[in-house]
Amino acid sequence: MNGGSGASQMTIEKLVGTNYQYWRLCMEAYLQGQDLWDLVTGDETLPDDTPQLVDARRKWKIKSGKTLFALRTSINKEYIDHVRKLDSPKKIRDTLERLFTQKKYNATAIP
Repeated sequence: MNGGSGASQMTIEKLVGTNYQYWRLCMEAYLQGQDLWDLVTGDETLPDDTPQLVDARRKWKIKSGKTLFALRTSINKEYIDHVRKLDSPKKIRDTLERLFTQKKYNATAIP
């Protein structure tokens, strides 16, 4: 992933499955640097739909779009279908976390 507009150039290796832990670390650092990480953790949520919060909602939607773009463009095409229709950065993070860290059920390990 390349930074733009005078920012230092940054490249994040695409998520290909076997590199999930490394990808997650790099993506977290990148999104923190862009002030977008709170959308991924769910700490920053869409403000209520009230006339007083119209500007805050607009800004959140822009930040969410940037975050979704960063996440989706850093995922290899063989895994993109898992997150293609998800509409929030947190949902993408949660889905990838389940997909790549889920322990396989092993019936022989249970007494």
